[in-house]
Amino acid sequence: MTKRHLILAVCGGLLVAAVIARVQTVPSAGYEDLLKLYSDWSAFEAPPLLNGAPDYTADTFARRHAELKEYQARLADIDSSEWPVEQQVDYALVGAQMNGLDFNIRVLQPWVRDPAFYKSLWTEQSDTPAHEGPTHHAVVELWTYPFPLSSSDETRLAEELAGIPPLLEQARLNLTGNARDLWITGAGTMRQQIADLAELEEKVAAAGPGLKAAVQAATVATTGFAAWLDEQASSKTGPSGIGKENYTWSLRQVHLVPMSWEEEEVLLKRELARAHASLRLEEQRNRGLPPLTAAPNAEEYARRADAAVTKYMAFLRDKDILSVEDYLEPAMRVHIGAFVPEATRNFFAIASHHEPMTLFSHFYHWFDHAWMKAAPNPSVIRRDSRLYNVWDSRSEGMATAMEELILHAGYYDDNPRAREIVWIMLAQRCARGLASLYAQANEFDIKQAKAFQVEWTPRGWMRPDLDLLGFEQQLYLRQPGYGTSYVTGKSLIDELIKDRSHQLGDAFTLHGFFDELNGAGLIPVSLIRWQLTGIQPPG
Repeated sequence: MTKRHLILAVCGGLLVAAVIARVQTVPSAGYEDLLKLYSDWSAFEAPPLLNGAPDYTADTFARRHAELKEYQARLADIDSSEWPVEQQVDYALVGAQMNGLDFNIRVLQPWVRDPAFYKSLWTEQSDTPAHEGPTHHAVVELWTYPFPLSSSDETRLAEELAGIPPLLEQARLNLTGNARDLWITGAGTMRQQIADLAELEEKVAAAGPGLKAAVQAATVATTGFAAWLDEQASSKTGPSGIGKENYTWSLRQVHLVPMSWEEEEVLLKRELARAHASLRLEEQRNRGLPPLTAAPNAEEYARRADAAVTKYMAFLRDKDILSVEDYLEPAMRVHIGAFVPEATRNFFAIASHHEPMTLFSHFYHWFDHAWMKAAPNPSVIRRDSRLYNVWDSRSEGMATAMEELILHAGYYDDNPRAREIVWIMLAQRCARGLASLYAQANEFDIKQAKAFQVEWTPRGWMRPDLDLLGFEQQLYLRQPGYGTSYVTGKSLIDELIKDRSHQLGDAFTLHGFFDELNGAGLIPVSLIRWQLTGIQPPG
């Protein structure tokens, strides 16, 4: 069994922990075949080029769908039943990603239904292992470039930007879908790309003619594409959700979440009620205390944010919750944000300006990034399995679970009013998740989904006039299952804590649990549960 920090073994009823270098199990018969298949599959998954851009045309995908069946047949021919559990988990992970491509071709079809799929310019790093939602294969990760650019970076960026015009020209032929909400919101996404390109043009004003020409060509292409989307909008009249049956298939076969649409609805309704009830109980408990006040200026916000990170890292170490390597605190500090004027604060800025750690505890994401860089998982399959958001239950679920976990562990004992914000945040995640469920079932359009999210987020902190609301519901419409993954993943992690503590009894520790969890990698929680407990997922 591979572990990042320690191996846990039960010997004579006692838990023995030893910090060691990584230990690799000897590859079992056939595992090498899986590695070869995964290498071949990874090369196949990226589509061929057409005029310098990835080819998403109908004929190409019809051919690729048939070829996908061959890869799935190769996987089915590999018998993993006698392998060590860790390797069986890798096998399941490969199958989930193949199912992801199959689902995208058969049902989701973002290159046909979703104009936002053709967004190329990404100005910020995603806090998750890969971009949230469907993304094409030639995106420009602008955030990775240091400015001012070197000569070699100018050349590289110009080459990447050169793919935008042919991709958007192809998109006009590919986008034959009739999903109205996806179309309208996707047009907004492309208008944002125009603004991002304008900012880039200013940043490279002193660059050479090659890069300037590439930026200009990308701007012209994006502007024309956005105008074309607007022209076509009136003809788009159909629903954007994929329906309950397709949703459940994706949930179970791609994301490996052992639930159905209906079961997620029950869970999120229960968690929404629990969040609202818990908030009212906290308010009753704290009724004699002064209310929290938001940071009034940049200096005070910076002071609170800095103090919160210092306190949090010490809390994790002193309470022995998880391994705190030296590089984790810097990884968090980079992302603590800055002061936002009250009139333009979105939901998360409102929370962080009242008590930074209510949001920062969700930054387990940046711990994950730091671990991926400093201690990559020994399994090539787990290290590189970032396709189709198969990681969402673990990535978003763990980040959400941490918000409530530190509350129960005592982090806010000296600041009881902050506990109220934790429940507000959970209510907001439940409200937006339920709204996304109803949108995928075509019971809500996106306007109704946004209204539901606003209505059931306490204290009026979710406002319809801020970009966050539209961004969230657009993402969850584009990526079925993502809107619920925060709460569903948290529930699965709660269940895993229950199972593991039941197995280990008094030997269970949070520190040991988190070392096991993190050592398993950014993979579906159901697979982590299988590896840690031996409880195999259904199906």
